[in-house]
Amino acid sequence: MNTNKMLPLLADMAIFVTVIEQGNFSKAAKKLGVTPSVVSRKISHLEDALGIKLLQRTTRQLSLTESGKVTFINCKEMVNAAEQAISASTSITSTVSGLLRISAPKSLSNEVLRPLFVEFLSLYPNIQLHLKVTDQVLDPIHDSIDFLIHINEQPIESLVNIQLGRVEQTLCASPEYLRNHTALLLPEDLKKHSCLCLGENANDNRWRFINKNQQVTVQVTGPYLVNHSEMRRDAIEQGLGIGALPDYMAIQSIKSGKLIPLLNDWSLQGNYKGEICLQFVQSKYMPNKNRIFIDFIKQKLLTTKVKKG
Repeated sequence: MNTNKMLPLLADMAIFVTVIEQGNFSKAAKKLGVTPSVVSRKISHLEDALGIKLLQRTTRQLSLTESGKVTFINCKEMVNAAEQAISASTSITSTVSGLLRISAPKSLSNEVLRPLFVEFLSLYPNIQLHLKVTDQVLDPIHDSIDFLIHINEQPIESLVNIQLGRVEQTLCASPEYLRNHTALLLPEDLKKHSCLCLGENANDNRWRFINKNQQVTVQVTGPYLVNHSEMRRDAIEQGLGIGALPDYMAIQSIKSGKLIPLLNDWSLQGNYKGEICLQFVQSKYMPNKNRIFIDFIKQKLLTTKVKKG
């Protein structure tokens, strides 16, 4: 496509990006100061010019086609490049502004990320953070997310991944519980104990442990199934039984003596353990606000590693 044909499409491409980021034509039109019908015509014009279908449209929602996903990434890079060109003549501090959309798991957000986000906003008051707290792994393109933070042994291959740390599961119990029950020396001893499971699926009561080349799976039982980490921590502290917590949630209770770590030579497998991944769509042109957020969160998490108690 020559330049004369391409130039009229640049505005349509920017409108296309706005539609995806806003989620529908009406919100995009409001942001752009035009009518929804104008936005719809622009998208149709872009589809006709490119010869591809960009969006699947229903009465309730829009979704990107496979071609639309690729086109969105390229159009987003174009918009980012334009933003950089506009702000190139000013200093870094004055250009750090705009919206950052981030998704992160519930307990990690509450226990670890919450104070960091507040500090980040105090340093960069012209940035607006939109945080989606969810244990679901969202799609950065479909869900309009700039940064996806999640705990996973296998990062999403199609996205850039920055490792921010690692989360392990810490098996622990209260001192009172341990005083009143038989000693726990090996994973098999858990059969004699009250164990607090997540209850998210049928296999949550099958705890798998690894110690070097040894693997052991133990089927446990207990009176309380709860997939809320804070509630499970409270129940363990109250002496209801033995339970597993992400190490960042267990560490303070261990330091204060409310909890005692168990089977430290064994690694408990399962969900909610793995690398803390910061992932985002590859882009040749990254806005300053994105770069500064990456540098900030890396510096904070990589220099403040939480270890098992």
